Amino acid sequence: ARARGPRSLLLASLVCFCCALWASLGPSRGGAAGDVGFAGVSNVRNPGPGASRLSTALRAIAPAKPEMVRIEADAAAVAAAVRRCVDEAAEAAIAERGHFALAIPGGSILKMLAGSKPEWASKTTLAYVNHKCVAMDDADLATHAKAEKLFLSGWEGVKPILLSGSADGVAEADAYEAAMRALPADVLPRAAETGLPEFDLTLIGVGDDGHVGSLYPDRDEVLAKEKWVLPVAMKDPPSITLSLPVMTASKKVVIAACGVSDKYPQGKSDAMKRAIEGEEDLQSFPAAGLRACATWILDTAAASKLSGGYSQ
Repeated sequence: ARARGPRSLLLASLVCFCCALWASLGPSRGGAAGDVGFAGVSNVRNPGPGASRLSTALRAIAPAKPEMVRIEADAAAVAAAVRRCVDEAAEAAIAERGHFALAIPGGSILKMLAGSKPEWASKTTLAYVNHKCVAMDDADLATHAKAEKLFLSGWEGVKPILLSGSADGVAEADAYEAAMRALPADVLPRAAETGLPEFDLTLIGVGDDGHVGSLYPDRDEVLAKEKWVLPVAMKDPPSITLSLPVMTASKKVVIAACGVSDKYPQGKSDAMKRAIEGEEDLQSFPAAGLRACATWILDTAAASKLSGGYSQ
């Protein structure tokens, strides 16, 4: 038989590779319906190696239900609604087991809590949805320092989970997760089926690019399922963030968006359109991964580009 030339061997190798890839994707290549994943994304049953992460990332997510979207008149009304949600969640948790577990982000939501001095603070454990790996008293970069200045100094007896202040993202994420895991179930409950922590309330803001916490578009962190806390080395200094499964495991998730400026007269309307009802997947717009569980509290500007079904 005539020996194959280099081009023939290359073509044969490519065919074999494509066949192996096709086989590894298993049922996902046919679009078969499967179980609903942690973010309301339909996952294939018994996927081949690597298929689960691929299919989860690329599947569009169903729009948020209209009843989960609340539209308030302005930023002040949104802030008041968020504070009511916090108070109600705290009262319910303390009545149930004597303690309140709360997770908060940085950004504008900190300002919504400014000046508050809740009576339930001494029965509260506070975690950060995300935080830069810096010293906790860094006034420019530390969410904790900003929270202290705005309201946390008035939360007498609150028990925040803090970073050590190093610039080692991996070590900080591991230590933060260990601190969470060390908390007893009456302080930070665990979900019966998954073992994930169940915060009584998680407050979340959404970036214009769709990031939530430090889960950014087109990065693998948003697909992580095993870890509670992840290091994110996208910027310097790095940051840590709760994983998406931990965010969605919260008993209540509240996303707030409000405010306008001369530069953005319609506020976060574009981001909220994509987050709530756009044709998005986890990696294109991570906030869409919270559609199935979040209550969205928006001002009229942020809601201005939503379709008619969301109007109030």
